[in-house]
Amino acid sequence: MSVTAKSHRCVVLKKPLDLVIEDRTVPEAGPGEVLVNVQCTGICGSDVHYWLHGGIGSFILKKPMIIGHESAGIIAAVGPGVTHVKVGDRVTMEPGVPCRMCPQCKTGNYNLCPDMAFAATPPYDGTLCGYYRHAADYCYKLPDNVSFAEGALVEPLSVGLYACERGNVKLGHRVFIFGAGPIGLVTAAAAKARGATYVAIADVNAERLDFAKTYYTDAQYTLERPEQGEPNMEYARRTANQILTAEEPFDVVLDCTGVETCVQTSICLARNGGTVMLVGMGAQVQTLPVAEIYSREVDVKGVFRYKNIYDPAVKMLGAGLIDVKPLITHTYSFDEAIKAFEHARNGTDNPIKIQILGDNLV
Repeated sequence: MSVTAKSHRCVVLKKPLDLVIEDRTVPEAGPGEVLVNVQCTGICGSDVHYWLHGGIGSFILKKPMIIGHESAGIIAAVGPGVTHVKVGDRVTMEPGVPCRMCPQCKTGNYNLCPDMAFAATPPYDGTLCGYYRHAADYCYKLPDNVSFAEGALVEPLSVGLYACERGNVKLGHRVFIFGAGPIGLVTAAAAKARGATYVAIADVNAERLDFAKTYYTDAQYTLERPEQGEPNMEYARRTANQILTAEEPFDVVLDCTGVETCVQTSICLARNGGTVMLVGMGAQVQTLPVAEIYSREVDVKGVFRYKNIYDPAVKMLGAGLIDVKPLITHTYSFDEAIKAFEHARNGTDNPIKIQILGDNLV
């Protein structure tokens, strides 16, 4: 493949609620870089949040930004020094590139690099465009039996796999997950792949739980809303007690919602000496039942993206150990990108993962 296009179309977030398709100049691959002709991009909850609110936490949109970070495509050009991939290779892109020089990077914790350049996180442009310039060593070849659509799902799958790795999910473990959205579901798949024998999942959305019945879960719990005026912690204890009338405490509980009541209930559901993983991003300050934590030695750990997991995730897909295809519920053309985001916002027809196909370029 040779790049003859001088410009390419990009989905650009100009400001909150202002998402447009516009032309930009095709970038060139520099030393150690490749140019990827993007073939498929998934819409993440963070993409929608940036679109609606213009920021997440300390990451604030200050200038127009190309959106998207869950992508796969074809190597269209390689820069000097690139040897492990070549033009024509099918790849998935790990969207965060660290500095490689700081103490976090040198000790292998590159996901915590303070100078991480992460696609579609201000001020860095994302991948929902015709051509994306990326570090070659953060591109991973896709097996022949893994589609671009599956390759784009390696990003959320990596979140679930890393959460289960950091939570030390083991053979025979009982696992509970809060949130039956895309991350909760891939976390369930990851837990099963790591040997968990029983995975339960909870959500307020009955439709998502109906889907979860068919996807790597053994039990599904519809969460009630708190009663009017009920303190969060009382709700959490009540909910945990209801679940534990039918269940034994869990080895690992993973909260994929960020909702305070779910975090609190997670701690109550963990067995003595168990682990609670905070996967979802919610309010920056929350109230936790610390007596439960110290008196029962419950480990509470945070998860930030992932590290050293993309290659294993790709290999697991290639080996058929995890099937992500059922998660793809809606697909749009590049011309329909804005419509796809509207669909992600309104949630009609119970979308799990909405994907946008690449623009047709030569």
